[in-house]
Amino acid sequence: MTEQPATVDNEVGKCLLHNWVEERAVAALDTQETKAHIQKHGHRGILTIDQESKMETVSTLRAAYIPPKSPGVRLRGIRGELLEKHIAQMISEKIHADLNPPTPKTDFCSTTKKDFCMEGFVPLTPETTEVCVYDYKTEQAVTFWSENYQRIQGVTAVGTPNVPFRKSALFSTPISERLDEIEPPPDN
Repeated sequence: MTEQPATVDNEVGKCLLHNWVEERAVAALDTQETKAHIQKHGHRGILTIDQESKMETVSTLRAAYIPPKSPGVRLRGIRGELLEKHIAQMISEKIHADLNPPTPKTDFCSTTKKDFCMEGFVPLTPETTEVCVYDYKTEQAVTFWSENYQRIQGVTAVGTPNVPFRKSALFSTPISERLDEIEPPPDN
């Protein structure tokens, strides 16, 4: 058996080595047009010999397809359809009410009017039951710690009982100076 040549000489161009079947099929057609015209418009006469024929508008799938036909009788009852429509309407109204709540009525009452200007309210100042003899500016406040400072461990010596928590320099005073004193100097 003799081998066929891989390409046939033509004016348009060369084909791949293994495409010799396609190249032979269009070899006669390639000689009529230029290479640019063939690349732009393609080969004429390969699919049909009749150059004036029109392309089919219906595919084989569309031609063979038959739409399904209804059985011609009612498949669901009227009551079931009405019930389904009613339930769908109720659900849509509920969702609409949840998503769009009604705007609340605006209350234009101020806090002063609401809380302090009530009808029938008579303000009374309470009378004092004890006479205040303490001066809060100069005297020390009476607290749990100020009343129990003698029982607290770790507190330095208290110089004056009226002000037990003032600064005290007794821990840094030399012992020789402290022993000579009868009474420690008051802290100011």
